[in-house]
Amino acid sequence: MGAIVGVAHHTMHTRTVFFVSDGTGITAETFGNAILAQFEFKPRHVRLPFVETVDKAHQVVRQVNHTAEIEGRRPVVFTTLVNVEVLQIIEEGCKAMVLDMFGTFVRPLEIELGMKSSHRVGRFSDVSKSRAYHDRIEAINFSLAHDDGQSNRDPEQADVILVGVSRSGKTPTSLYWRCSTA
Repeated sequence: MGAIVGVAHHTMHTRTVFFVSDGTGITAETFGNAILAQFEFKPRHVRLPFVETVDKAHQVVRQVNHTAEIEGRRPVVFTTLVNVEVLQIIEEGCKAMVLDMFGTFVRPLEIELGMKSSHRVGRFSDVSKSRAYHDRIEAINFSLAHDDGQSNRDPEQADVILVGVSRSGKTPTSLYWRCSTA
């Protein structure tokens, strides 16, 4: 009985979409989903993060090609791979439609701007090291520490003090405002 359920599950999806990245894969998945939202179908989603070696790239190729064989149609692969060697293995080895998201946008921008990109892996994770990010987190912590009168220390540190009846949205407003202005 279990095998029948497994087969039925596969037929509910028209095809599988892979999100392959040398980082978390969140950028590939978010952008890929925005594009897929333009089409009326429900693909099976598989995120394959941290594909930063040739070995892992070959594993991805095997998984994608196995899926193509089982489903009888080409999967779609969205990538945000920066390592050219790893990307080449995916592009040449996968029996799939491979969409290199960085290549689609970065290469034309390099030409337009007349400069090379940094081609750095995990570029988006650098945000946690920035001063703006640190200031934003501190602003959120300050707002939460003073939420609902939990603390009345350092009121001069506040840019704004919101006063209102319970459940009127003071906390979300203060968090949103602190995040957008920090």
